[in-house]
Amino acid sequence: MTATAIPQTAAARAIDLTKVYGSGASEVRALDGVTVDLNAGEFTAIMGPSGSGKSTLMHCLAALDTPTAGQVTIDGVELARLGDKNLTTLRRERIGFVFQAFNLIPTLTAQENILLPLSLAGRKPDQAWFDTVIEAVGLRDRLGHRPSEMSGGQQQRVACARAMVSKPSIIFADEPTGNLDSVSGADVLSFLRRSVDDFGQTIVMVTHDALAASHCDRVVFLADGRIVDELAHPSREQILEHITELQAAAAARAASRAEA
Repeated sequence: MTATAIPQTAAARAIDLTKVYGSGASEVRALDGVTVDLNAGEFTAIMGPSGSGKSTLMHCLAALDTPTAGQVTIDGVELARLGDKNLTTLRRERIGFVFQAFNLIPTLTAQENILLPLSLAGRKPDQAWFDTVIEAVGLRDRLGHRPSEMSGGQQQRVACARAMVSKPSIIFADEPTGNLDSVSGADVLSFLRRSVDDFGQTIVMVTHDALAASHCDRVVFLADGRIVDELAHPSREQILEHITELQAAAAARAASRAEA
């Protein structure tokens, strides 16, 4: 008997996505016809040389920026069809964010920061789920502390818990280990990996770190605003090899343009 492949559902989808900044001679095409599905229940990394469009792609997918052309959907909902109020609601209820700079409010305790998205939405937390998330990130003894009383790794775990507590359809993480030492970074990556494996969370992470990306199910590579390759369950060495090739190709193209 032949096994039947189970179709994967896209938590987020980009179709022929284009983002252009400026015009005329100063025009910059940050995204140039990107089409990609980000599968539900997977941990996906977006990588590429500086200026490849990876952060722009994430911002458009996460409804933080508006594409010049093309289509973005979250949970099958096309973002361009939403008015400002509904877009804000979707961003608050279906999308979680983890940023490199933590983005915690300094006057709030860890618990207040974690519950802030729910508070803004006027929703009460699911206590059982809150307890599960707190145990997963190991923050039970830090809930009453303010950000200034916590290490960088602890602050980022607060940010991860904040992203998880509203049970979003997808979490976007922008260089989540960029400001952390190797031990704290490993702790955060371990939590993100566990949130996918144990809780079925969908995570999309922009990173330049091959070791961080090796925790992912899939790595999508961008160059000059286009998807040029991808790897499934890659090793750090495979990722480094791909990145080195992309950087060399980008340098060659830049040199060619300079000579023209």
